[in-house]
Amino acid sequence: MRHLWSLLAGIVAAPLVWILLALGQDGSTSTITTWADTSAFNTARLIEPAVYLAAAGIALGLLATLRWSPLGPLLAGLLLMAPYVGMFIAPLRVRSAVPGGWRLFGDPLPLRLPLDNGTLFFLGLLLAMAAFSLQRWRRWPVAAAPARSGVDDTDPDLFGGGLSTDPDTRPPTLAYPPAGVPAPRSEQPFGGTPTAGGSPWSSPPAPYRPDGKAE
Repeated sequence: MRHLWSLLAGIVAAPLVWILLALGQDGSTSTITTWADTSAFNTARLIEPAVYLAAAGIALGLLATLRWSPLGPLLAGLLLMAPYVGMFIAPLRVRSAVPGGWRLFGDPLPLRLPLDNGTLFFLGLLLAMAAFSLQRWRRWPVAAAPARSGVDDTDPDLFGGGLSTDPDTRPPTLAYPPAGVPAPRSEQPFGGTPTAGGSPWSSPPAPYRPDGKAE
């Protein structure tokens, strides 16, 4: 289906671009030529041909850059190049086949102007180059939704270290105990004398006697 819509867009865009180019080029050429002959200018008279040229550029840009089948740009490019290529075979017959006395919105429509100055061949070749892009012939992949893992990232204990929410349970801390709390006493094995701040194994135990008393 995308190839069909692209072909229809190419069939419509080719004559539309030709008409817009003829209107824009004729209006721009006549306006600037008048400025050069009279040494006086009014830039507001250049707005209308500029609008025609801008519309032709937008139509060509959309046709050439949108993510659809390249058949449309290819067909439009061939249609635009065909009259100029025909000038190599039968130039007088081809040029006389193009209407030369039409008018649109009261303005002359010189369809032969883009043909004579080679603009049709230039733009048609640009559009035809879209057929050489292999990526445009392939259907654009649809982005798949990321797979969800088995871990619930909304669980508050996931990133909180699994701490208990019981209000009576104090969380573990690495701080020193308060000054008023006595340090726990460790019992020394074998009747040894505890030393402040030292290990219970810092001194060897006293010899053991059979009556159960230490020496």
